[in-house]
Amino acid sequence: MAATTSAPIFAWGVDIAVVAPGTNHVIDRFQLAGSNANGEHMWAMARAFMNQGPEALPKYPRPPRDWNNDVPPYHLALRLAPKVQWPADMDRESRTAP
Repeated sequence: MAATTSAPIFAWGVDIAVVAPGTNHVIDRFQLAGSNANGEHMWAMARAFMNQGPEALPKYPRPPRDWNNDVPPYHLALRLAPKVQWPADMDRESRTAP
């Protein structure tokens, strides 16, 4: 015998495709997913950004984390891995382009 639940589990997500301007050429894809409250907030922020630009996003007291290079101290394999270095022009564009 195994314990089971009779309550349904709901999961949802939004798949977003980034396309080159004026084309249908997909440059990148990412997914917004999570719990209902968290996901609704993420989707609201994405819509605000798409409709009004970066000025519509909330101002945070700390800069965003560098998820590529921010490694916890206990994760030895990632600590020994090479750091991510983007080409200078690509890094500049990703941080400044609207």
